[in-house]
Amino acid sequence: MLLRSQKVIAAVLLLLVAATLMGAPWVGSHSLDSSVLSKPGSSDLDAIIFWQIRVPRVLLSFLAGVGLSLGGVVFQAMFRNPLATPFTLGVAGGASFGVALWVHLGISFSLLGVSGVSLAALLGAMLSIVLLYGIAKASGKLSPMTMLLGGVAISFFFSSLIMLLQYLMDAGNSFRVIHWLMGDMGRADADSVLQVFPFVGSGALIAMVLRRELNLLTVSDDLAASRGVNVEQVRVVLFFAVSLMVAGIITVCGPIGFVGIMAPHICRLIVGANHRILVPCAALFGGVFLTLCDTVARSVTDSAEIPVGVVTALLGGPFFLWLLFRNGERRQL
Repeated sequence: MLLRSQKVIAAVLLLLVAATLMGAPWVGSHSLDSSVLSKPGSSDLDAIIFWQIRVPRVLLSFLAGVGLSLGGVVFQAMFRNPLATPFTLGVAGGASFGVALWVHLGISFSLLGVSGVSLAALLGAMLSIVLLYGIAKASGKLSPMTMLLGGVAISFFFSSLIMLLQYLMDAGNSFRVIHWLMGDMGRADADSVLQVFPFVGSGALIAMVLRRELNLLTVSDDLAASRGVNVEQVRVVLFFAVSLMVAGIITVCGPIGFVGIMAPHICRLIVGANHRILVPCAALFGGVFLTLCDTVARSVTDSAEIPVGVVTALLGGPFFLWLLFRNGERRQL
């Protein structure tokens, strides 16, 4: 019976993924005719909108949703904290500082087709990863509490630097930073999809391989060690894999909040807490969720797009409160 229900859930989820990926490119303020399917390289305006703007944007949204959702699943297991998110360890803060500094200095450069803003975000994210790893190692071991507190401290530190830089900027540059901080898929193109894919692909592969270890870490380090898991080594691998995956996403899309907390918890309600099933389920559902949110963000008005981070925040805020009250009621029981 359990196996049958799992197969049904898998089939429904795969159908949802297929429907979203095939249907989302057709939704928007500008209506398209089905004839664009036969004109992928055409200079026709409708073909350009479909093949060069909407299709890459849908693919990027899906990849970003997969990565952010997986980041939430892994960190919630690693830290045994249901409220952990992909940004808990300060990666978003470091990337945002990199972008703010790049905008303030007015540097214009690119490398191997990667824009300056993406490189600045990646360098900032890498700086936060190195800082947190150094803090954790200095304390003796990579304990969940040390990493959580270190991540919070790094986030506050970079937030203060971002505020200082915004104070020193003119209004135009300050708005550019604010817009980037909201999270946006407007920069999507084929190159950005190829840029994000290696980060998400490698992170997803590692999360899939270490699903058994995630199940054991969720219970306790002692249980995991008694079952032959090298706890510190696994934690280091997961830390770097997820942090780099999230960093790769942020460099293109900016920090998009709440996906990493909503998708994992919704999937837990459906399939349970077994990471052998939860990891692939959350990955696919996260991709669908963010793709639908971005479709709403670019279609809700004809005159301008809403940053997708605004849509996820509008949904995630109430969900976060519900999750807090739900966990509080369960503890009282």
